[in-house]
Amino acid sequence: MASTSQLETLIDMARTETDDAAKRLGAALKAVSDAEDKLNMLIGYRDEYSRKFLANQQAGITPMAYRNFQAFMEKLDSAIHGQEEVLRHTRKRGELEKATWQAAERKRVSYCTLRDREATKQQKLEAKRDQKAMDEHASRQAFFRR
Repeated sequence: MASTSQLETLIDMARTETDDAAKRLGAALKAVSDAEDKLNMLIGYRDEYSRKFLANQQAGITPMAYRNFQAFMEKLDSAIHGQEEVLRHTRKRGELEKATWQAAERKRVSYCTLRDREATKQQKLEAKRDQKAMDEHASRQAFFRR
């Protein structure tokens, strides 16, 4: 069994690893949130532009304005598709960072469990030694009282 100081060193290293993984996970989750916000903004902008176009269309538009609308909507759709890809990528990265953090946390908890088991083992040994010393002391006391 590793000594307590070795386990403490491992626990400190695992704690640092867990903290670093948590920071990376936080950054990844923020990137997911930002990507979702941007996607929602693009979709909202597309919907708003489409509504405005329909309102203007009722008043009558030129063929050139219609072509411009179509080209712009294609660009917006392309931007939305690109942002969906970014979102998929950031979600995947978030999942990987979460798995990394969970693995680091499991390692840290394992080391803490080993340390606690070792401490319990040492306490039991100490209690056994104390009991033996007390028994010997009581035995000597009884021997000298005779």
